[in-house]
Amino acid sequence: MIETIINGGPLMIPLLGCSIAALAALIDRYLAFRAYSKVDTRSLRAEILTLLEENRIMEAKNLCASTPGPVSAVLLVGLQSFEKLLSIKGSPESLRLIVAKSMEDYSVTALNAVETRLNILSTVGSAAPLFGMTGTVTGMISSFGALSQAGGLDAGVVGAGIAEALITTAAGLIIALAAVIPYNMFMARAERIGLEIEEAAAEMVDFISMRAERDAQNSEK
Repeated sequence: MIETIINGGPLMIPLLGCSIAALAALIDRYLAFRAYSKVDTRSLRAEILTLLEENRIMEAKNLCASTPGPVSAVLLVGLQSFEKLLSIKGSPESLRLIVAKSMEDYSVTALNAVETRLNILSTVGSAAPLFGMTGTVTGMISSFGALSQAGGLDAGVVGAGIAEALITTAAGLIIALAAVIPYNMFMARAERIGLEIEEAAAEMVDFISMRAERDAQNSEK
């Protein structure tokens, strides 16, 4: 393996750096998404709505704060906004809009946290083949240069440059595949998390709106 890397020439150094960066990002995101998958968001949403129905807002907030993941973080922001607005005698529609806006704004931050370091995989997937092709060009240049100096066809002289060209090309493609495939898988999972956030936020907003309307009707009686 070490001999192969050495034969690949100087461009194997940035390719090695790309592979290390991609591996680090891959491990980091795998552990993060694995932790996200362990959270049952449907049960979390149902429990929060039950607590809100019983007017146990503090317990609902504590539940969100103790549950990891972007969905619980967005719901916590909505609960905090709702709690602050309870003392304000506003219309149910204004309450709905403010809570929905607070969760919508924070969902951008939550999704950014989900997608963090995925840009490393994307960059490696784009850059590694370019490094490989550059190594191909420099290897061929080295082969033709050695051939011209030898003054005749010498398989040993030409072979070193061709080996450099092929090794860097293969390394670049392998590293790119190892980065692009996980990147697409993680992005698909991030999109599903985004949908879960939207569903959870919409469910909470509808519940809060109905409760506000019910409280307003009871206060008028």
